[in-house]
Amino acid sequence: MRPFAAVRETHIGVLFLVGDRVYKLKKPVNLGFLDFSTPQRRLEACRREVELNRRLAPDVYLGVATMSDVDGEEPLVVMRRMPEDRRLSTLVRSAAPLADTITQLARVLAAFHAAAERGPLVDAEGTPEALSARWEASFTQVDEVGADVVAEPLRAEIAYRTRNFLAGRAGLFAARIAAGRIVDGHGDLLADDIFVLDDGPRVLDCLEFDDRLRRVDVLDDVAFLAMDLERAGRADLGALLLDRYAEYSGDPAPESLRSHYVAYRAFVRVKVACLRHAQGESSAADEARAYADLTVRHLRRGEVRLVLVGGLPGSGKTTLAGLLADELGAVLLSSDRLRKELAGLDPARHAAAPYRSGIYSAAHTTHTYGELLRRAEELLARGESVVLDASWSDDVHRDLAARLARRTHSTFVPLRCTVPEAVAVTRVRERTGSISDADPAVARAMAADAAPWPAATAVDTSGEPAAALTEAVRIVRRS
Repeated sequence: MRPFAAVRETHIGVLFLVGDRVYKLKKPVNLGFLDFSTPQRRLEACRREVELNRRLAPDVYLGVATMSDVDGEEPLVVMRRMPEDRRLSTLVRSAAPLADTITQLARVLAAFHAAAERGPLVDAEGTPEALSARWEASFTQVDEVGADVVAEPLRAEIAYRTRNFLAGRAGLFAARIAAGRIVDGHGDLLADDIFVLDDGPRVLDCLEFDDRLRRVDVLDDVAFLAMDLERAGRADLGALLLDRYAEYSGDPAPESLRSHYVAYRAFVRVKVACLRHAQGESSAADEARAYADLTVRHLRRGEVRLVLVGGLPGSGKTTLAGLLADELGAVLLSSDRLRKELAGLDPARHAAAPYRSGIYSAAHTTHTYGELLRRAEELLARGESVVLDASWSDDVHRDLAARLARRTHSTFVPLRCTVPEAVAVTRVRERTGSISDADPAVARAMAADAAPWPAATAVDTSGEPAAALTEAVRIVRRS
């Protein structure tokens, strides 16, 4: 049986739980990102909280009341009290089966976002500049109140990775805005504030004190809860939530953006924990560091990469490139396929020709590599990692690829597939189903003509493809 009355405190409010009601009092604080310093500001915040939270839990938010004492009146949000044992965070800790609950939540949130307010004012908060400003504000606050909590090298890495990602993704954020993915959402989705009832979940306590902070990308909104589930030890449920949400909302967001928003939401919790620590809660220091570790882990996972997989005919580069793209969740672009597409040919049709003639002339090769890099640039700007399968025997083309990586703030990883010459010759002679037209004579001419590639990391592809893949993944992830 639950106690009739209880009191709980947060860094911005006090909750009085009495019978079947909850009375929520705002603290008279000004933290910069919120200002409850006057009774009128607190009253406005209470009214706004009820209005906004009724979007997802109309039967829970009952209205605004006042509490009187000798100093005057104080506004209170009045809520229906939820059963503690049905709190999502409690269920997560108890290891209850929650796959169906998470699926239901994903559907509820997708429907909520579909009906949410949109428009120019909302869209303005979905630009990389707006997101950058929110990150920078958090960086400043953590530097001010958490410099003795989160180590400087970790804070520096988080800032660098964040800025690098945002600097190169203009195309991604433009596409999100154009697709209507920026909404007036919830802004503070946490497992502590979600209750799993028999007739469906109740999602409480949206962010009411700053409209701009609630105007977010739908993925940003959902990522907060995914992050919270991961922090509670259930990364599987966080991933399930994002997967199901993508399914119900039809959202094709790249993995890099998912990871970036999870990192952003984790860093918001770093900031909150540092503020609590500054207010005297010593245990918040460990929490801040744990959230900082989660932040950097997702920023690393969301790194956008441009990977070149090159080598001579028979080196196994096409096999490795395909396996590597699958492993990284990257887009694969092949020069062999693109070359024929640009010539108006079916990729499966052979167009064998002597070295540097026909569709393999210098002019057509330059055109092919130019288009390969152009398509890669569009993908990188939209947050997609790209694997480029080509010989990369010309240092001019390699230099253009390196410049592209710098221009799009993408991690550049050049790989060169190597095999003994006899193995390569045998492969070229015996291969079937390949769209490459190179024969042993062309392969020899290419080998004689290829420029040295000292910047590339060699990958031995003479053995089983799985072994080469393992080595390539190791190289890519340490870059």
